[in-house]
Amino acid sequence: MLEKLKLKARLLKRELFVLYLSYRDPGVPMHAKITAIIVVAYAFSPIDLIPDFIPIIGYLDDLILVPLGIALALKLIPSQIIDKHRAKAAEIANASKPKNWFIGALFILIWITAAYWLGIKVISWMQH
Repeated sequence: MLEKLKLKARLLKRELFVLYLSYRDPGVPMHAKITAIIVVAYAFSPIDLIPDFIPIIGYLDDLILVPLGIALALKLIPSQIIDKHRAKAAEIANASKPKNWFIGALFILIWITAAYWLGIKVISWMQH
């Protein structure tokens, strides 16, 4: 059973690299690019929607949200583009994580904006 899980994790990781390569392809529709960027950024981000230190629930985003996001993004991208990037994705998956500072910065900006908005809402709520 552990070997099955390891295999699924490797396949899932490879699909992330397919998304990473595909979102930069000019033949991908904008809504698919945005979905792929969000999924890849979230999967590679050290910040989780649900922190991992929360027992059981903390890993649900990794076990449910990321695979669902990958499946959705793959469905939105034309299959010929996905097929074109599978071989390159296998090479990258075996080497290391891709470095895309723009996506990393964008993801950090999103988290900072969300924290700022939440802080304003909490302060506003406390003042009333």
